[in-house]
Amino acid sequence: MLLKRLKKKMVAWFGPWLAYWTIRLLSKTMRLEVLNPEIPESFWEKALPFTIAFWHGRLLMMPLVYKGKRASFLVSPHRDGQLVGKALSRFGFHPIEGSTFRRSFKAFREMMKAHDEGSDIGIAPDGPRGPRYRVQSGVIELARRSGRSILPVSFSASRRKVLGTWDHFLLPYPFSRGVFIWGEPIAVDAKADKVYLEEKRALLERRLNELTEKADRYFDRS
Repeated sequence: MLLKRLKKKMVAWFGPWLAYWTIRLLSKTMRLEVLNPEIPESFWEKALPFTIAFWHGRLLMMPLVYKGKRASFLVSPHRDGQLVGKALSRFGFHPIEGSTFRRSFKAFREMMKAHDEGSDIGIAPDGPRGPRYRVQSGVIELARRSGRSILPVSFSASRRKVLGTWDHFLLPYPFSRGVFIWGEPIAVDAKADKVYLEEKRALLERRLNELTEKADRYFDRS
């Protein structure tokens, strides 16, 4: 029992630093491309906050694609989410604790406040526990309530390891090539009915899957 508690403490202490320096190492050794950067840039130029949506398995490299001034990330209240939140805070991002399943009201209130204060918000809409590549309705509800658009984005690498986790977490190799691909924004009407909201949820899911497939195949032609 003592060893188990010690292991948890060590993971809690070293985990965020390991994640941070892994991302830093990859940023220095990889050649990264960004497709369609004009999409988020048009929002940043007008100071219009938006929600960034990406699959949970492509989370690792997302801090490197963000070029705005202020961003918050929704992270799970569970231990893994705490580690992610601490790692992201080292990049200057503000973690908001919550998920589709727990503390949703508190998280929604904090995300709405963050948007009102001019912050972009990053969400993995299939997290924290899946199903993989399935958009949960929370991100659509946030867009409906806040009036802010959703911008989908995905990432892949020419050489990569896909872990056997529920989300098929992607770990790029150092000295490989990487690509981020932004998709067209999705706006949600504040007065929408359930049918409309489901259409938007399915649209975001489809766009994220299309972007991910395009990113995975991007280097096949090289």
